[in-house]
Amino acid sequence: MEKLKFIETLSVAEFKAQQGVEKLEVKHNPQTGKCFFVYGIETGDVSEKFNKGQLTDPVVSKVESPEVGEMFFMLHQRGEGGDPVVAIL
Repeated sequence: MEKLKFIETLSVAEFKAQQGVEKLEVKHNPQTGKCFFVYGIETGDVSEKFNKGQLTDPVVSKVESPEVGEMFFMLHQRGEGGDPVVAIL
């Protein structure tokens, strides 16, 4: 599996404002064991770190899967994926 290409990363507050929604709901799919998030009538992926309780500084990124060319939003830990964070100003 190829790495995801991170297009844009927003804070949760910025993402909610951009999408015009008041909340993000994280839900669990009992059939797959994976979590996803709902914003308005749309859904996005959730990092596996959420299930492990390791999502302490969440952000939402628009990502692309090079394997299938699909773009989607993913809720994940700041600094996860893409280039390493060297400073936060």
